[in-house]
Amino acid sequence: MPLTPLTSFQRLAFSACLTAALAWSPAVWADNKAAAVDEMEAYLEFVDYGGGVIFAEQIPKDEWPKMMVIDARDAAQFAKGHIPGAVNMDWRQVLAKRHTIPKNKSVLIYCNTGSLSAQAGFALRVAGWDHVRILQGGMEEWKAKGGFDAAAKATAPAKH
Repeated sequence: MPLTPLTSFQRLAFSACLTAALAWSPAVWADNKAAAVDEMEAYLEFVDYGGGVIFAEQIPKDEWPKMMVIDARDAAQFAKGHIPGAVNMDWRQVLAKRHTIPKNKSVLIYCNTGSLSAQAGFALRVAGWDHVRILQGGMEEWKAKGGFDAAAKATAPAKH
């Protein structure tokens, strides 16, 4: 079907809309960016020193089933091995999938070492999740410290 040429009025209306969109976009973006920076600044003023970091040995074995555990690594790494019961959610997707993350229970996020999960946890906490913790040292440290038994091993009497 051949395209019909635009009338002068249609060209003028299109130009006006495009000009308005281009003129307003930077202002709206700047306002949204400023609001986001304000939210992050407020969060950083009140966050605890560790930023929600927790060590494997601080989590008693009976607490694990009470938490939502998020493996923030990619699907291939998750498939190679993960903390049993964990849900795979790439760290870049936590905000997009936030509707699946409860606000009324503890959420533990981990990756390989803790750096990417820290970013995901920061995003969630700024977005209003109060009970988010980052597993210090990630999957590797969790395994090295004994997994679910890390707390029991850390509090066990020394063997002589």
